[in-house]
Amino acid sequence: MTFIEKLRCLLTFGQGVALPLPEIKPNQSPFDLFQQWFEEANKSGILLPEAMSVSSVAQNGQPSSRMVLLKSFNEEGFVFYTNYGSRKHSELQQNDKVALLFHWNILQRQVRIEGTIEKLSVKQSEQYFHSRDRGSQIGAWASKQSQKLSYDDELKDRVSHYEEKFAGHEVPLPNFWGGLNVKPHYIEFWQGRASRLHDRICFEKQDQCWQQFKLHP
Repeated sequence: MTFIEKLRCLLTFGQGVALPLPEIKPNQSPFDLFQQWFEEANKSGILLPEAMSVSSVAQNGQPSSRMVLLKSFNEEGFVFYTNYGSRKHSELQQNDKVALLFHWNILQRQVRIEGTIEKLSVKQSEQYFHSRDRGSQIGAWASKQSQKLSYDDELKDRVSHYEEKFAGHEVPLPNFWGGLNVKPHYIEFWQGRASRLHDRICFEKQDQCWQQFKLHP
């Protein structure tokens, strides 16, 4: 986020300003449209426009959702990073179907994405891991994500342990941590309207091609 964008974020309390619905062409790529909406959300001053909900489903049919940060996207999918021992990854290993949701409230926009999950290569995960600050790298080693703490100061003690272990050395990529790519087959762009007759522009992948249609609000 640039200085101007940070200033706009401060002045709008992270809530941004409303924007009109852009022109959507019949042959519009959903990724091009997402790029446009994402850039507009970022420029508006919304705090963390890359924040998204990730929903998975356990073997017993119980869905669960949590907020993570989108780290990159292209026509291959939407990427985020996690501990492979976490609840979300455990559920996604059992059922690779996943849903994402971006909600940009003051812009009256949201994007729903449905697809399947795949792991990134170790090389890709390692490249991103080493771009993070050292504290975050240590934290990835220290946190046994989604597991119960054995005692109150366990996480603090584990951080101290790994700070000492890797002192003076590069922090290596944990073998239990890395990237996940969501390969979408359905993307829906929702534009709110004061009349409650919202626009819902949908893209569904069929035979490697994206079909576009609209839904009633």
